[in-house]
Amino acid sequence: MLDVLANRTYRHLFLAQIIALVGTGLATVALGLLAFEIAGANAGAVLGTAMAIKMVAYIGVAPVVGAYANRLPRKAFLVAMDVVRGLVALTLPFVDQVWQIYLLIFILQSASAGFTPTFQATIPDVLPDEKDYTKALSLSRLAYDMESLASPVLAAALLGMMNFHWLFSGTAIGFACSALLVLSVTLPRTVAKTQHGGIYDKTTRGTRQYLKTPRLRGLLAVTLAAAAASAMVIVNTPVLVRGVLGLGQSEVAITLAAFGGGSMIAALLLPRLLDRFADRSIMIAAAAFMTAILALLTVAWAVTDPSHHWPIILIGWFALGLSYAASITPGGRLLRRSSGAEDRPALFAAQFALSHVCWLVAYPLAGQVGARAGMDAALGASAVLALVGTLIAIRIWPQGDPDVLAHHHDDLPPDHPHLVEGHAQGEAKHAYVIDELHPEWPGR
Repeated sequence: MLDVLANRTYRHLFLAQIIALVGTGLATVALGLLAFEIAGANAGAVLGTAMAIKMVAYIGVAPVVGAYANRLPRKAFLVAMDVVRGLVALTLPFVDQVWQIYLLIFILQSASAGFTPTFQATIPDVLPDEKDYTKALSLSRLAYDMESLASPVLAAALLGMMNFHWLFSGTAIGFACSALLVLSVTLPRTVAKTQHGGIYDKTTRGTRQYLKTPRLRGLLAVTLAAAAASAMVIVNTPVLVRGVLGLGQSEVAITLAAFGGGSMIAALLLPRLLDRFADRSIMIAAAAFMTAILALLTVAWAVTDPSHHWPIILIGWFALGLSYAASITPGGRLLRRSSGAEDRPALFAAQFALSHVCWLVAYPLAGQVGARAGMDAALGASAVLALVGTLIAIRIWPQGDPDVLAHHHDDLPPDHPHLVEGHAQGEAKHAYVIDELHPEWPGR
């Protein structure tokens, strides 16, 4: 897995990702504590609304960036987005009103909505070999897992020495280091392609292509299940640990670290599992396991002694992290198989936006139900949402989903990228769906 780090460009981008993620992890802990300081027992509702605003920014901005990403100076754009995020992080410690949290979260996440899908779409260009790209996906998931584990532990250590407001400074430093690392490499040139139609056609092309691909519709359904679990963890952990159980700031960080630890173990196991089992099997099994854990936590919270609740939550969060990582990590492989280089940014942006529609549902659900009806109700509602996503994935994702799909080229224009680029570069696995393909093609 580590041999892909021999590629200098990818190595620097991977380091940029790790450093920025650690900074973001510190901000996650600090934001939960900030919401609790300002709103008290209503912090879950505040965080739920803040995360909903984050999703609105992602859903609205990402498709626009995806439509024009191939025409933007990639390096300058990524650096600019890091600068904006760093400046917002430096402003957050001075917030004392809930509406200020909402405004700054919108600006911060709008910049992330521009940065993240552009960064993700760059990696397949840096590592064109599918095996290398698969290793990069595993490393990327491991980076997220290490952040989920290391950032709360680091936050717990720092909180023993300083007020949580200083954690936002670590976030700003992370974004600054990320910008410098991006500046240090030469990124592959974007593939500009003339797009016909108006703004609506350009901004929705990636989404339309995505929704016409059966395996990607299945990926979206699995993402709904994953969103139900992660929203419960992110939104309600501070309220659950501090407000309900009466524990301290460090216990909040430790509880979040349990989720990260489970996710990390899954990332280490996935490369071998993906060699033996189909992506669909692993992802749907993980979604089903996640649903079962949420249901068990609902029952356990209602019937066990309150003195046992924190150990139960630690075990449950660990199991949720394990299944969460297994359910979403292979998604990048599906996106790569379903796109060509020229439309990859639009497809990654579509995944980014559509997946966050799932979080737009899950975050307010977890926050509002928890605030109004208690943690057992929030766990139950999350379990139901995860079950819906899992059942939809089983229903709409074809069981026979081969890497290579037979299809026709007769009606494609001679300059179509699937003929020019896909065959010229031996990329026969690009089974993506667009309007020009035959209606009887199995990928439709």
